[in-house]
Amino acid sequence: MRRLFVVVLLALAGFAPARADIVVEGSPGGEATSFLRFFEAVRLSGERVVTDGPCFSACTLALSILPRSRICATSRAILGFHAPRLMDGLGNEYPAPAAATRLVAEAYPAPVRQWIRRHGGLTRRPIFLYGPELSRLIRRCG
Repeated sequence: MRRLFVVVLLALAGFAPARADIVVEGSPGGEATSFLRFFEAVRLSGERVVTDGPCFSACTLALSILPRSRICATSRAILGFHAPRLMDGLGNEYPAPAAATRLVAEAYPAPVRQWIRRHGGLTRRPIFLYGPELSRLIRRCG
């Protein structure tokens, strides 16, 4: 019983394992399910994601999974959004069905969804969020 008390006391005193930041210095994106699994693991770990450069395509899915309080962006951050794409076994790329595009768009936080809508929605053409606009939507790292 005394041992359990000491363990609980140490945990309450803040002697928990240290957490490190995940720093995104440049990501072109990639296969969405890999990013979803990665950011889910980050969410469970309690770590924070610092965007310090380009975060394009599937990289932006961090916004869909992590709490706002655990994502921040530096002045070098750029987020790039586009409609989802499908790949066949030969590496050919095809547009995803409209329902998939709606599903991806709806997964983003409301302020990001509104920004995407104001900039033409998710289409084949990428749109980029950076600078003062990004600072209004994503907390600045500090």
